[in-house]
Amino acid sequence: MGVVSSSLPAPKRAKRSTILLVDDDPFQAYAHRSALERHYANIERVVDASGAFIRVEDPGFEETLALIVVGLRLPGVAGPAFVSELTARVPRVPVLVIGRAGESASDYCGDNVRFLSRASSGKDLVGGVKGMLSKGLRRVA
Repeated sequence: MGVVSSSLPAPKRAKRSTILLVDDDPFQAYAHRSALERHYANIERVVDASGAFIRVEDPGFEETLALIVVGLRLPGVAGPAFVSELTARVPRVPVLVIGRAGESASDYCGDNVRFLSRASSGKDLVGGVKGMLSKGLRRVA
């Protein structure tokens, strides 16, 4: 018996083009999403940490995920603990943190984690996203 080869093409890998915006403030989320949508087509917003964990655990979604932007303000699972858990679950995906009052870059660690101060503008946000995506900060775990 000979080896039969298939003429079917290999399945394509999903393009990593989705930015997940994790923001619990409707006004800020609208401003952040609007700024990002001027440059990127695939922005998905969730309103809390549990929503983010549900999305990143979805294999179909995770394959398209290029970057996570975190702008949580309310108490609960947020800040450094949340970002640490995110990077443990999807270590190859970079995370851009929009800091809360009283936070600084030293509160966050990780090769794929960057920090923007709370007072950053939409232009700063877009610049941070472009910088992270263009430098190929994604790593394969």
